Amino acid sequence: MSVKTNARTPKSKTKANLNGTIGVLEANPWHQAMLQLDRAANRMGLEQYIVERLRHPKRILTVSVPVKMDDGSVKVFEGYRVQHNLDRGPAKGGIRYHPQVSMDEVKALAFWMTMKCAVVNLPYGGAKGGVICNPKEMSIGEIERLTRRYTAEISIIIGPDKDIPAPDVNTNEQIMGWVMDTYSMTIGYSAPGVVTGKPLEVGGSLGRREATGRGVFYVTRELSGLHGFDLRNSPVAIQGFGNVGMNAAKIFAQHGCKVVAISDVTGGIYNDHGIDVNALIEWRAKHDSIAKYPKAERIDVDQLIEVPCDILIPAAMENTIHHGNANRVKAKYIIEGANGPTTSEADKILSRRGVIVVPDILANAGGVTVSYFEWVQDIQALFWDEKTVNAKLQDIIVKSFRDIFEIHQRDKVDMRLAAFMLGLKRLAAAVKIRGLFP
Repeated sequence: MSVKTNARTPKSKTKANLNGTIGVLEANPWHQAMLQLDRAANRMGLEQYIVERLRHPKRILTVSVPVKMDDGSVKVFEGYRVQHNLDRGPAKGGIRYHPQVSMDEVKALAFWMTMKCAVVNLPYGGAKGGVICNPKEMSIGEIERLTRRYTAEISIIIGPDKDIPAPDVNTNEQIMGWVMDTYSMTIGYSAPGVVTGKPLEVGGSLGRREATGRGVFYVTRELSGLHGFDLRNSPVAIQGFGNVGMNAAKIFAQHGCKVVAISDVTGGIYNDHGIDVNALIEWRAKHDSIAKYPKAERIDVDQLIEVPCDILIPAAMENTIHHGNANRVKAKYIIEGANGPTTSEADKILSRRGVIVVPDILANAGGVTVSYFEWVQDIQALFWDEKTVNAKLQDIIVKSFRDIFEIHQRDKVDMRLAAFMLGLKRLAAAVKIRGLFP
């Protein structure tokens, strides 16, 4: 049996060459996250010891994940689990499988989860996990063995009362089912509350699959009411056609909105008359790509940011809107379906141009909100119908949006700063109440 190691290029170097327009610091998600923290903390006059607490994740676990591949060889992957903050409750955050996963990315995502849970007032802290791998080049069996070994390695810090993972980039309901089963076998009894986003048959929640996209729609609808524009007459462009982007596209279309551009990793498409989202989903299921969809013009992935539209929804990866392309954005409103899609440098450019950005820690919080509902249902062993789930989701997202919008107007700050101010206020209160042990 031969043994392989998982060599990789550091993410900062890969991203530094993106179109030749984005530097190492701008590409580094942890650096961007800390810029956001410092900006809000300075505006609020937040005590320095609280800022220092938030600049250092509570717990970082790095694991090696040896996996027997289909050809009989063993490949060793590297995985992470970061628990950023536990002051408001157990940690919550997804697991992603991607070749460009890095420690700084996982730390930033865990920080943003801390902020997100505080913004929508969930009793959670933030966490995130990831494995450096390319699941598109792996078989189902290899992905299952990777998942089970990674789960076994991080089982020392996860649990229904400690840290509850969920799906993220390139992970799904089946993978969460394997996480739940592996953890349950480890402790000797079924523990559905250890993970969310899992299949309904093992304790999943109705409405979870669509929750992030639905939350994106709810905040956009609220924004349209407060800014006085007609959502049905406002062309929408969506970058990314995974779980978030696809479900957002479906929900916007169901409400009579015109989706004019969509992209995925294979390419992008544009049709100023609107794209039939359901037909596109059927096309992709047969062709495993949207790039050659015949009823739209083909565009490059990078072009989607720049297409004529009123509403732009980045729902792919971080750093897709940066100082090199922010001036070319034609949208009036950006609703961040992904985590960290807009760099701080781009934020400044967009603000000067009058573009309204609804930040990720609010815009995509529908997923963690319904994950919270799933966890509550698992603990109670009492499950809700989808109408109840969606109604509760709408209540939380709408209230959070209005709280942030009030700060935005009262303090004359952009929406991202307003969201951070709200989240940090709640986090600071928890830190002060709990004090320092020992």
